[in-house]
Amino acid sequence: MRQRINISESRQCGAGLEEDVMKNYDRYQRNPVLDFPGREWPGKVSLCAPKWCSVDLRDGNQALVEPMNVEEKTELFRLLLEIGFRDIEVGFPAASSIEYEFVRHLAEKEQIPEDCRIQLLMQCSDEQIRTSFEAAKGLKNVIMHIYNPTSVLQRDVVFHMDREQILQIAVNAAKTVKECAEQFDGNIIFEYSPESFSGTEPEYAVRVIDAVLDVWQPGPSRKVIINLPETMELNTPNVYADQVEWVSKHMKYREFVELSAHTHNDRGTGIAASELALLAGAERIEGTLFGNGERTGNADILTLAYNLFAQGIDPGLNLENIHAISDAYTRLVKMPISPRHPYAGDLAFTAFSGGHQDAVRKGFQAMRERGGNAWLVPYLLIDPTDIGRIYEPIVRINSQSGKGGVAFVMEREHGFKLPKDMHREFGHAVQLFAEQKGGEVTPEEMLEVFRKEYLQRKAPLHFLRCNVDDRSDEESQVTHALLKFEYNGKVYTRECTGNGPIDAVKKGLQDFLGATWKLLDYTEHALTTGSEAQAAAYVAMHNPSTGDSTFGVGISSNITRASIRAVFCAVNRLIAMEQAGKEGV
Repeated sequence: MRQRINISESRQCGAGLEEDVMKNYDRYQRNPVLDFPGREWPGKVSLCAPKWCSVDLRDGNQALVEPMNVEEKTELFRLLLEIGFRDIEVGFPAASSIEYEFVRHLAEKEQIPEDCRIQLLMQCSDEQIRTSFEAAKGLKNVIMHIYNPTSVLQRDVVFHMDREQILQIAVNAAKTVKECAEQFDGNIIFEYSPESFSGTEPEYAVRVIDAVLDVWQPGPSRKVIINLPETMELNTPNVYADQVEWVSKHMKYREFVELSAHTHNDRGTGIAASELALLAGAERIEGTLFGNGERTGNADILTLAYNLFAQGIDPGLNLENIHAISDAYTRLVKMPISPRHPYAGDLAFTAFSGGHQDAVRKGFQAMRERGGNAWLVPYLLIDPTDIGRIYEPIVRINSQSGKGGVAFVMEREHGFKLPKDMHREFGHAVQLFAEQKGGEVTPEEMLEVFRKEYLQRKAPLHFLRCNVDDRSDEESQVTHALLKFEYNGKVYTRECTGNGPIDAVKKGLQDFLGATWKLLDYTEHALTTGSEAQAAAYVAMHNPSTGDSTFGVGISSNITRASIRAVFCAVNRLIAMEQAGKEGV
């Protein structure tokens, strides 16, 4: 029954609309849900991986603008084996000569592992079933997968048949498969799918399934697969889970059935539907790499497997090198992978937001400080290195990025551990650069900004050399420094004294320029290791006369020299800030 939501109902739903904004919504009807108060799946959790079945060579192949040839199919088949799939639906041999040829190729080359089950798909048609058995000659373990649509809509508009007629199609096909299997020199596993299951009345779906099982007579030594396809997503994933659990609890021979789920992505929730189906009793998942399939695609097995991995569950597949998998996939199927794919996308482990970047940096820092193996980093579900990704693209910088992300990149990429109070100052410089560039700032470009702002600040003062020695008397110890520098291109030498090299040089420059500056902070750290190690020094200075504060940075293999360079850098920046203030810039 059609239900039109009027304006008052829209308000109750939170739309707050004064008129119908979206036209033609009343053409669509709400799909029925299952009244199932005894459902148990909401209280369950996944504890282990399901059996995975790849349908890339069938569903994935038929969804391609340019279908794969036999050589490409063979390469993808080998990739699926390497990943760890042992149930692989290789095609629809009765549908085309290439599909048939590929199955024969697999049979004749004898490169199929003993534990691999080759799955062949066919409609509930005697002709298709017999053609598929011919194609399978020589295969040792074959899943013969028959299907026929059972939904209300398909019965009405496609087949013009009633329930009994549709049920009889399935039963006749089950008998044909059983007869052919008795003549087959190999191990045959039966599989049946009530296609468009999610649009089928659950009690009728069970009737058809039970009728097929009565023909096949499963038992301890002959288990069968019952696959429940959500051929088109008609409702939210919880409704599909209800349907799966209802069938699981009401079908015959349940202990001898391998219950399988096969979801599509018409509503964008194919992955969630598969995950809930596992809670509802499914033990097997059919899907494809990256969700490739007709229309909006199938369930993405890689995402499903990585989701288990992220919960501390062995996914049962070899997924450590996502780059190798994605490269082979894009080359063979000639389709791109979304940059926002949860695990394989180029931007999957990227944070442009300043708040996210800062949290990522702090997460890594906390892990280093606390030790242990547990992965606890905000905004990163897993450690990218565990799946073959690298840290370089985790934080990327543009004009919207924050100071925390800039500091993270400087430390991770270039080894500079900027003092916390310096993050805002340098982050602002990078932001200005990003706005001028109009795009992303690479780590190399960021280092160039850092060099320009700090390491190459050599005007008007340019440090040349300094000889430092400590002299002590009965009351105190004083540092003496003989400082040589350029000022506006002219070389000067000054004797300076203070309670350390930094203080001595600061006082010497103050006397030379007739200025007064206050040293706010000083930090240092090793920049590199080994015999040629360099150190980085950071000096924060304040000009009381202008109210300006800034940082200076110096690097050198000698920590004293690095510190003096940092002082010169800070003084040059304060001079530039004072000059800009006078000019009204």
